[in-house]
Amino acid sequence: MFLVFPFENSGASPRLDWIGEGLEALTIQKLSAAGQQVYSHEGRMDEMDRAGLPPNAKLSRATMLHIAQDMDADYVVLGNFTSDGTSLSVNARVLRVNPVALLPSVRESGPLDSMMNLYTRVSWRLLTTIDHNFPLSLAEFSKLQRSIYLGAFEQYIRGLLASEDEIKIRDLKEAARLEPNWPDPAFSLGQVYFTRNDCASALTWFARVPPTNERSVEATFATGVCYLRLNQPEKAEKVFSRLQEDLKSNMVSGADLPEILNNLALARARLGKLGVALPLLARARDLDPDEDDYPFNFGLLSLQNNDLAAATSEFRAAMQREPDNPEDRAFLLYCLEKAGKKEEAAEARDAAIQSFGPNGLPVLKLDGNPESLAKYQRVRGELDTTELRLQLATPAPAGTATAESAATFDPTIAHIRRGRQELGAGQLDSAEKEFRAALAADPKNALAHHELADIYRRRGRLDEAVQELQTSLALRESATGRVMLARIYLEQKKPELARVEVEKAVKLAPNYAEARQLLEHLAKGKPTGGAQ
Repeated sequence: MFLVFPFENSGASPRLDWIGEGLEALTIQKLSAAGQQVYSHEGRMDEMDRAGLPPNAKLSRATMLHIAQDMDADYVVLGNFTSDGTSLSVNARVLRVNPVALLPSVRESGPLDSMMNLYTRVSWRLLTTIDHNFPLSLAEFSKLQRSIYLGAFEQYIRGLLASEDEIKIRDLKEAARLEPNWPDPAFSLGQVYFTRNDCASALTWFARVPPTNERSVEATFATGVCYLRLNQPEKAEKVFSRLQEDLKSNMVSGADLPEILNNLALARARLGKLGVALPLLARARDLDPDEDDYPFNFGLLSLQNNDLAAATSEFRAAMQREPDNPEDRAFLLYCLEKAGKKEEAAEARDAAIQSFGPNGLPVLKLDGNPESLAKYQRVRGELDTTELRLQLATPAPAGTATAESAATFDPTIAHIRRGRQELGAGQLDSAEKEFRAALAADPKNALAHHELADIYRRRGRLDEAVQELQTSLALRESATGRVMLARIYLEQKKPELARVEVEKAVKLAPNYAEARQLLEHLAKGKPTGGAQ
C-alpha cells in the first residue's frame, strides 16, 4: 500500500505550487493504473486531520513515516520539484516503512509541457527502486496510463485547490471540457454540487463516472444519498442495494459497510418495508459501536413500528454514544413520557437541563404520521474511503510489486491488515486472532497493541484495553492513542486521568480537533464518555 504526499516547490514562484499537488495526483493515478494499491488524497487528508496537522503543513520525513505507520502503508512517496514556468525538474523517492529505509532518488528533467510523460518515467523508475525485477518495461507501464492533456490537468488541480466554489466549478468544468472522457473532473464537480446540496447538478456529473473508475463506489453512494435527499426512495433503494451486493463480492472480507446499510434501511423504511429495514440498521449499529446515528435511526423506525420499548432502548443507546447530542436526549425524553415513566422522564429532563440549559433541547414536532418521523432520519452522507480502500480487492497485473507482496515479506503487517479487514466486517474474534498473531511476530509493534486495545474496548474489557494502549503509547507516542485512552478512562469514571491524557494529546497535536473538543468538555465538567 502506497501513501503519497505533495511534492515540495523548491523554486521561487508560488504561482507554480499547483505542480506539487499535481505530482501527488499523478503518482496516485499512475501507480493505481499499474495495479498498485494507493491511498487517495482524501484518505491522507483525513489522517492528517485526525493527527491535528494542518492540510498545508510542511512535514518532516519522521512525521510522514508516523502517518504511514498509522495508516498501515508499506511505502511513502515524497519529493520536490523546481520550475521556471517553461522547464521542470522532479526529484522523487520512496520511503519504505518496514524496515525503515530511504530508497535512492529518481530525477528527471524536461520541458514543463512534457510533464505527463516525464512523470510516467519517474513513476516507473520508483517502482524499480522497490523491486529491481519489476516485470513491466517502461513501454508496457506507459501503455497502462491514461493520456491527459496537460492544460486539462492543470485546470483540474487548480480547481481542487480553489477555496471558492465558483472558481472551483469554473476550473473543473474547463478541465471536463478539455478532457470530456476523463472521469476525475466530473467526480470532483459532483462532489462540489453534492456538498452544496444541489443534487440535480450532482447527479448529472456523478453519472459520468464509469463503474470501472476507482471513484465509482463513492459516486454511486453519493447518487443514492441524492435520491434520499430528493425523497425518491425507490431509486435510492436500487442504488444502495446494488452497491451493497457489488461490494460484498469485491471486498477482501465480504464486509458490510454501515453507511450503506443505514441508507438502504432508510430507503426501505420510506417504502414501508420496516421488516427488512430494521435488521439492516441493527447490523450497522453493531458494526460501528461509536456512531450514534445508527441506534437513533433504529429508534425512529421502532417508533414508526409502534414499538415504544425498543425505541426507548435505542435512543438511550444513542445518547450513551454521544451524550452531547440534544436531539438524542429529546427523543429519549419523548419516549419515556409517552410510556408514562414519569420518574425516569423527570430524571432525564433534569440531566438535560444540566447539560444543555433550560431551553437546550429541540422541540419535536411529531403527529403520528410516518412523514413527521422521516424528517428526523439521519442519512449518512459519505463513506469512510480509507477503510474502503483497505477492504477493496484490487487486481494487479501479474508479478507487480503490490502491497500484498510487501505484506507477505513482513508477516506482522499481513496480520494487522487482515485484522483490520476482519474488524471492518464486524468479526471481532477473527480480528483479535490476527492482532495477537501480529504481536507474536513482533511484540513491540505499537499499532498491533493499539488495535488489540480497540478490540478489548468494544468487548467492554476496559482494564485490558487500558493496558494495551499504555503499552502502545510507551512504544510510540500518538495523539489519537491518547484520546482513545482518555475516552476509556471516562467510561471508567476517571475524569482526572482522562484530562491528563487529553492534555498530552493536545500538546502532541495542537490542531487535533477531537482532542481540543474533549479538553473543552472536561474543562466544563461535562465528560463525554465513550470512545469515538
